[in-house]
Amino acid sequence: MIDKLQQIEAHFEEIEQKLFDPQVVSDQKRFTELMKEQKTLSPIVEKFREYKAAAANADEAKAILSDSGSDRELKEMAQEELDSAKEDMERINEELKVLLLPADPNDSKNVIVEIRGGAGGEESALFSYALYRMYSMYADSKGWKTEIINANQTELGGFKEVSFMIEGDGAFSRFKFESGVHRVQRVPETESQGRIHTSTATVAVLPEADEVEVEINNSDLQIDTFRASGAGGQHINKTESAIRITHIPTGIVVECQDERSQHKNKDKALRLIRSKILEGEREKQNAEIAADRKAQVGTGDRSERIRTYNYPQGRMTDHRIGLTLYKLEQILNGDLDELIDALIMADRAEKLKASGEE
Repeated sequence: MIDKLQQIEAHFEEIEQKLFDPQVVSDQKRFTELMKEQKTLSPIVEKFREYKAAAANADEAKAILSDSGSDRELKEMAQEELDSAKEDMERINEELKVLLLPADPNDSKNVIVEIRGGAGGEESALFSYALYRMYSMYADSKGWKTEIINANQTELGGFKEVSFMIEGDGAFSRFKFESGVHRVQRVPETESQGRIHTSTATVAVLPEADEVEVEINNSDLQIDTFRASGAGGQHINKTESAIRITHIPTGIVVECQDERSQHKNKDKALRLIRSKILEGEREKQNAEIAADRKAQVGTGDRSERIRTYNYPQGRMTDHRIGLTLYKLEQILNGDLDELIDALIMADRAEKLKASGEE
């Protein structure tokens, strides 16, 4: 591992030198690529340098301990220094193992989230809205921008389905474990007997695809326009500004009617369809790599029931990692860091275990 870290540090120093090269600075694309690589490698290099400093302290302490001329008090101090340095080296070594795990290339990207009501009718649609609100409030707490792509709203204010984009550095890294079936247990307002109903909603999380990643030929697209409509006749557009795009080779269909401008709706729909095509390719790759599937907490199986939100008991349970938190109201108001951090730690543990078995 040390040899690998030394190579990474040498490469990092090469990048730093290149960033001062006038030819590189004038090439915006190359400069941006190097800046991105430098940002990725920086935490590893900083931690490795911390490890080397601890190792140097340990060597100095060993030298004092092996010197017959050193007095007893100096040797006692050196022993304390050696013990402390060894603890630091052990801790940093474990941190470096995590940092050296293969990074998800999509982690820094914007994210597209799709929520669809499942079993439970209107109650499911209201739950879908609650999930949309939860994610929006979490994004807002991070200073990220949320923008609806398409929404199919019900009379009571729920969502039969809603697609939205969250723009912010690292958005996908925080949302990627949300894909799957979310279950809610609560007493609906329309239930006179006070019985607890169980409803579900399905969440799909896609990293936004760059244009260079997915090239779409115009001849492969069927674009239809129609008049936008909303629940109860609200927001009905008198012009055909809504867009439906079908990607003929894959059969993927997306709609966008949130904007009053046809051009803006088309732009949003293309961003969504590009991400769906990329996600389809990723799913094929994941299916081919069984070992990779084993080393994941769960990032994409939309049929997997991942979480239960129980209103009467005020609890949320994530079934993948067996985590139960009795703070449902805070979670639904966007307080998701404790949950997301636990999922990330569990995923890292699985990957470390898998890398150790190889």
